[in-house]
Amino acid sequence: MTAAVHPAPEPWGLRLYRTASRALGPVAELALARRLKAGKEDPARIGERRGVPGMARPEGPLFWIHGASVGESLSVLPLVNRLKHLRCDLSFLVTTGTTTSARLMAERLPEGAFHQYIPLDHPRFVEGFLAHWRPQAAIFVESEFWPNLILSARAHAGFMALINGRVSPKSFEEWSKKRETIRYVLSAFDLMLAQDRQNAERLKVLSGRDVATFGNLKNAAPPLPAAKEALDGLRASLGGRPIWLAASTHPGEDPAVFAAHKALKVSFPDLLTIIAPRHPERGVEVRELAAAAGLNASRRAPSDPITHETDVYIADTLGELGLFYRLSDISFVGGSLTPKGGHNPLEPARLGGAILHGPYTFNFVETYGEMRAGGGAALVRNDRELATAVRRLLSDEKTRLAMASAARKAAEASAERVLIEVSDLVLARFATEPRAA
Repeated sequence: MTAAVHPAPEPWGLRLYRTASRALGPVAELALARRLKAGKEDPARIGERRGVPGMARPEGPLFWIHGASVGESLSVLPLVNRLKHLRCDLSFLVTTGTTTSARLMAERLPEGAFHQYIPLDHPRFVEGFLAHWRPQAAIFVESEFWPNLILSARAHAGFMALINGRVSPKSFEEWSKKRETIRYVLSAFDLMLAQDRQNAERLKVLSGRDVATFGNLKNAAPPLPAAKEALDGLRASLGGRPIWLAASTHPGEDPAVFAAHKALKVSFPDLLTIIAPRHPERGVEVRELAAAAGLNASRRAPSDPITHETDVYIADTLGELGLFYRLSDISFVGGSLTPKGGHNPLEPARLGGAILHGPYTFNFVETYGEMRAGGGAALVRNDRELATAVRRLLSDEKTRLAMASAARKAAEASAERVLIEVSDLVLARFATEPRAA
């Protein structure tokens, strides 16, 4: 947790990036236009992505916390609640970059906290954002290392921290080729905390500073929400059929899920497989893959009904993963059969699911390891092992319940400790940092 070191001069590669990004305003505008056309931006709030504020700044000291997407923003919620409880004089600006996370923040942020979209990493957008909000502290969550945003924030905020820091093996390899650049960018942070030991070591190598870890802040995130009416409706449409869920799947994993389904149909003729692609816009593609595998698939986005002939139900909507984790007692967590690093197993664990995952879990390596050690998760390497594991869990209620209970206990074990240690240290360093005074 060594204090920030500010090397000089600025590396030439970084100077080149910052100069080029200033000249590429039209490219940034084109990127926004394409995202807007694709439905990835909120047209009513598109100005925020250009650094134009959507509201007035509240009076008094302002804490700015940035989490890129849904997972990071959910982990921010308990942190904001605790910080607000400890420092009622502070207001909290939470920024994210996706429409789904924006909706979640609108619904769940406490009084005294509000949401804005993060501006693109263009100097003019960033400068407009910071000039308006004038934060006393800037907290970045996980791995959003945008140079203009971070280095400009350094010039405005009295205290800066990276919490729940994460660097994937691929990003580590790429940043290692630009060691001077990433070291300069990371030097902006007064405090860096990693989400586990592996990420602490990667950040230490890249920054040249000691990096502590208290555990993954996502352990303290609340359960994913779900609408009761939608849950009741889906349960009624299932009619007691055996089901299992493949969640947050990526291209390359769908065929394994479909092959597992076909193998399981021998033992469970009325089986329904639910597949929730990580990117819902893949819904049509996933249905075509299912058809090519000889399976009858329905999609949730166009409100296709679940009939007795439906083999696969494609959950291709935004913000409803909590619904499907509640619906199924068995969850395969995707991004793990292909080298994406795996997605958060704590989400199904909190909602009573027995967890299966592939071999690529470097995004949550300690979390998966602890969960497996406690009997709450199991490793599967291919479609055959996936089918075998699901068959056992569908056939053996005792094992399924024991596994789900172990997963839930693992999720709850360190939640309060991590939250308290991170929030208390952040506030202590904020109070003592000379620049924050």
